[in-house]
Amino acid sequence: MNRSMDPRADWLVADELAPTLAGGLAPLYTAAAKGRLAMPFCGSCSAVLELDQDVCDECGSDRVTWRDVTPVGTVHSVTRVHRREPSLIRTDIPYYVLDVELDSQHRLVMTTTRPVQGPIRIGDRVAIGFRTVGGVAVPAADVERPSPQDAPTEAIP
Repeated sequence: MNRSMDPRADWLVADELAPTLAGGLAPLYTAAAKGRLAMPFCGSCSAVLELDQDVCDECGSDRVTWRDVTPVGTVHSVTRVHRREPSLIRTDIPYYVLDVELDSQHRLVMTTTRPVQGPIRIGDRVAIGFRTVGGVAVPAADVERPSPQDAPTEAIP
């Protein structure tokens, strides 16, 4: 159940939890506002960098470039959260927090674009969409169900 009466409000969290657009993650949010997923790479050797990484582990360069990546990945880990904090959390139902390994080899921790009823499994494929929190687009997972023969045995109900 969504406690918000504003149809433009995020389904999960209050607007005051929106990330700031300034700082090192600004390229992520700027791209997200345009419906794109941009991630950091080394500007010298093109190695994949963590979101807050300033120096490349491969070559030692401090040149960071942000490039669009394919917005698809695989669930690496999943947690089902049962948090009821009406001032910050808008939903009354449990929600998921996913650690997703993108096909670009980047890792993102995110929630889902909308409430998810069924289990999310490690190994599930997800497309990356976006939620809007306080006017800021943030990456979120759209869970794609694998075919039964591809379904992993480990699941979080």
